[in-house]
Amino acid sequence: MYESAKIPLQGARCEEKMLDCWESLPFVKSGTRKEVSIRFWILALLVVLCATASLVAQEQPNSAASWKFAVSGDSRNCGNIVMPAIAQGVGRDGAAFYWHLGDYRAIYTFDEDYLHTHPASTISDYLAAAWPDFIQHQLKPFGDLPVFLAMGNHEMIFPMTREQYVAQFADWLDQAVLRRQRLADNPDDHLLKTYYHWTERGVDFIGMDNASAEEFDAAQMTWLKGVLAHDAKDNSIRTVVLGMHAALPDSLSAGHSMNDSAQEQSSGRIVYAELLAFRHSTKKNVYVLASHSHFVMNNIYATACHAADALPGWIVGSAGAVRYRLPQDHAAATVAMTDLYGYLLATVAPDGSMTFEFKQVKEADVPGSVVTEFSHEQVNWCFVQNKASYTPAGPVCPAGPTPATH
Repeated sequence: MYESAKIPLQGARCEEKMLDCWESLPFVKSGTRKEVSIRFWILALLVVLCATASLVAQEQPNSAASWKFAVSGDSRNCGNIVMPAIAQGVGRDGAAFYWHLGDYRAIYTFDEDYLHTHPASTISDYLAAAWPDFIQHQLKPFGDLPVFLAMGNHEMIFPMTREQYVAQFADWLDQAVLRRQRLADNPDDHLLKTYYHWTERGVDFIGMDNASAEEFDAAQMTWLKGVLAHDAKDNSIRTVVLGMHAALPDSLSAGHSMNDSAQEQSSGRIVYAELLAFRHSTKKNVYVLASHSHFVMNNIYATACHAADALPGWIVGSAGAVRYRLPQDHAAATVAMTDLYGYLLATVAPDGSMTFEFKQVKEADVPGSVVTEFSHEQVNWCFVQNKASYTPAGPVCPAGPTPATH
């Protein structure tokens, strides 16, 4: 649970103590004019002290214990069936939040789960319903648990646009913790964006937008540079986690990553270099999380392209999308799995370091109400047959030095 959610309790306890103190004063119920004046200023002081205590509690949450969060992406095709099971597992694991790394619905064609319950749907009907359907079937099962959304390339398939995306998912892009952080960074920034960051118990979570070929654009690159510069000077920040849809260039799954366009490849390599420089200069932890490729794999940047210094990174595209084959060369990965669904559970230690465990969800984990809605046959199809032969290619390393940051 976010510490900000605990503030009312802290404030209530403070108010109780304030009232106890107030009622113990000998001149509360009667007194001279001077005593009434003193009484007023004492009350004002107590109110200030209570407010200060609440703010301190909000800004400096307890970081003495480990805590958890969950992440995965790619919930098209069968996400309406798989995501409720993920939500149950995330809740049981006590995660503080869930981070979806993009590709909610197929958009270029019908999702199999949607078509099963809407067999007479036209493509126009589907496009109008796709995102509200995602909210209803895939986000609502999380209940009150905070959910953060990254934008995937399928959110940009025609006729969808970023403007439509921001309008549809404004409640998530402008949730309180993101709004507070955006205005803390710049009090005049009232424009919702598809990239964001927030800090939680000494960790800065940075959500990037690489959903289309022109990203990362100049504005997003400038913003990220400023966030990292601030984090470098902030002693309360011990760790940076970068989350986005497609993996940065030159990973084990480079054939389905930010290597896909010239701008993505160039800007992505610069971001990788900036993260390395940040880690070297600050000695802080850095982790990079992505989806886009529909399998699970760790050590994704341990390639010849990063022989000198590989950032710890995961691909976890396992939330319901059609499952791909693993890259031919994935020897550097100690976790490499496909034809399964689930989420990555991160455990954050008090020093900000993280350990990751993939939590598989199986057909038996699908809630009964979901099975009733979609049928045993469709649920079984999603777990047994929702797969493809597509195999992402490995990296082709760039000639010359890593691009300089700017």
